Order: sequence, then C-alpha cells, then structure tokens
Amino acid sequence: MNLLLQTDHSNLKATIAVTGSKSETNRLLLLQALFPKIALENTSNSDDSEVMQKALESKDFSNSQEIDIHHAGTAMRFLIAYFASREGREVVLTGSTRMKERPVKVLVEALQDLGAQISYENIAGYPPIRIKGQEITASKVSMNANVSSQYISALLLIAPTLKNGIELTLEGEITSIPYIKMTLALLNDLAIKTSFEGNLIKVFPVAAVAAKVMTVESDWSSASYFFSLVALADSASIKISSYKENSLQGDAALVGIYKELGVDSHFENNTLILTKVANFNHKIVNFELNNTPDIAQTIVVTCLGLGIGCHLTGLHTLKIKETDRLEALKIELTKLGANISVTNDSLTLESTTVINQNIKIATYNDHRMAMAFAPLALKVPIIIENAEVVSKSYPDFWEDMKKLDFKVAQIQ
Repeated sequence: MNLLLQTDHSNLKATIAVTGSKSETNRLLLLQALFPKIALENTSNSDDSEVMQKALESKDFSNSQEIDIHHAGTAMRFLIAYFASREGREVVLTGSTRMKERPVKVLVEALQDLGAQISYENIAGYPPIRIKGQEITASKVSMNANVSSQYISALLLIAPTLKNGIELTLEGEITSIPYIKMTLALLNDLAIKTSFEGNLIKVFPVAAVAAKVMTVESDWSSASYFFSLVALADSASIKISSYKENSLQGDAALVGIYKELGVDSHFENNTLILTKVANFNHKIVNFELNNTPDIAQTIVVTCLGLGIGCHLTGLHTLKIKETDRLEALKIELTKLGANISVTNDSLTLESTTVINQNIKIATYNDHRMAMAFAPLALKVPIIIENAEVVSKSYPDFWEDMKKLDFKVAQIQ
C-alpha cells in the first residue's frame, strides 16, 4: 500500500491517544509469562507485541515446535532467553528474511556460557535457532556492553526465575543505558531485588511475586513523530496521552532535544502538550544519541524540513535494526535533495532550503522509516511506500494523521 500525504494548511491542533510503549509491553509480557499473577493495562497494540504475546501463550510441548516472530527483533531476543530457561520446552525460533540477517550470536553465547542448549539451524550467529529449554544454575556471565540493550535486558528479565539469579558483567562502554534501567525498574516494581554498579548488574532470584496490576506508559518513540510535526508546522498545539514526566523510557529525552528545535513541552496530569515556539531562531544542531538511537530518523527528517543541518552520533546499533537505518536514511534523504553523509555510527546533514516533492520514500520493512518521513508532508507532498509497515509499532498512525487534517490517499 502506497500513500500520498499532503495538507492544505500548517496549523495543527488535535488530541491523540497513543497506545502503550512497545518496549515496556514486551518486557511486561515476558514477566507476566514468568509470574502469572501480574495483570497488564494499556498494552501496545503493535504487531511486535501481538507476536510476542502469541509466542508466550503457545502451549505446544512437542519436539521442534516452530515459532515465527516475523520482523519482531525485540521478541526474538527476549524469547531466546525465555525458552532457553523453560525446562522441557524445545522450540525453533525463526522470522522474516530480514530477521534471519540480524545477529543473535552475542546473546546466544552468553546463554550458552550459563549452560543453555541452543544451536543454529542454518547460519551460525543468526536465526533460525533451536532451543532446548532446561534449568539454568550458573549465574555469572560477561557480555560486550557495546551491543543492543535488548541482549542485556533479555538476560535480566529471566534472571529472577533462575536458581541463582544473574551477575552480568558488561565489558566496555554501555549502549542504551535507559533501556537497561527500564528493565531493572520494572523488576523493582515487582519487588525483585537488583543492583547496577559500574559495569556489574545483579538480579536476585525470587520464588514468586505478589499479584499486581502494571499499567504501561504510552510509547515515547511514537510521540517523536508529533514532536516533528509540531516543529515543522507554522503553529501547533497537540495533546498526546498517557505520559509520565519521570518516564522509564529513554526516548523521553525528546523533550530536551526538541526544545532545541522549537517545540515546547509540558505536562497536565498524564497528558503531554506540545506547542510550537513562535519566531524560534533555528541553528545547526548536534546530538549524541547513544542512549536514544531509535529517534535518529525522526530528528534528521525534522532538520531537513526546517532547512537546518545536524550532526548525530552514537548510532552504531542502527545498522542491525529492521534495515540498515543509516544507509536507508542516506538513500531516501538524497532523493529528497539532501546532502547527507554517514559513517558506521554517525550521520551529518547539510543545511538546505530545497526539498523535492512527490518523492516515493522506500520503507525497507521498517516502521520508523514510514513514520519519520510523514511529517515532511507539511512542506511538500510525499509518497510513503508499503505504508502498512507502521503496524509493527503504531497501527493507528495514519488515522491519527487524518485527525490532524492530513490528506492520506492510497495510490498505485
């Protein structure tokens, strides 16, 4: 499905309800599978969370049950750890063509060091993988810290159910610390004892947790597209819910980042209100995004729309996402007329006031490519190819764009 996006005006006003964070939901779904007394509210309606829930609810104990998680990278990583610790289960975890190109070796080796039985079905280091679940009694393990935080969180989430918990030593500079802290905070909310000192993380074992209702905060990554819309509008006031001022989600850094791009943010109860700062003096910006790489696409597109340059660093994990996001950004922004260069961990956009219109933006099976480029419709008509990919994290996105009076038309 290809969508043509355009709008007749640039004055935005709406109230949008964004569903629960995919990151929090998938962590809590796994914890709920481990501790069934947990109840969840405001969970994400994303494809990734639905795939995760379906896999966790599977009850087939026959040999070699195959579980297909499609494009869901978070689900793949969390489920590897989950099934490795489920004594008596044997599964083959597989996914889409792109998923079979995304590495899992670091996580698999860490689990094998703990005694897990995991083997590769085709190419070493990549899905599909065969897991024979068993009791894990070893507790001490090391992992390179400069990897996706999802590898680390996968181990931490199963740790409370392991006989001796986990002592995880992270070697080198740690990536995406907020996501690790989110995982630990959710464990702490369930009265599970943890510690994070220097490069050593400990999670202590528990026999059970008390019954508790856990309410998922709305997704800050999804909020990023509304920050971008407000920045690019002539005037705007958009209310989005439900958000916490002291969020567990790393992407809450959007508040500070977009303040430098002319967006004012404030909270009323659990509603986040975004307004355009009038007569804002824009200049070239530099952001270090080691802790928040998922919002890089949104930021660079915003800068293009504003006609300013930017230099973004800390982006090394983007190369192993749904697509190589750095190369994808370079290709698509160049089509729009941008002068952009990328390295293995950075992106530099030169200032330009010209944006080519009616350009078809390829999405590479990446939900964030589709949504990050959509706000440019405030500047020029733009075509988003395979627009249905947004269902991975934000199925209602195009309907919410219509609430802001965007014309969203399906074309060939």
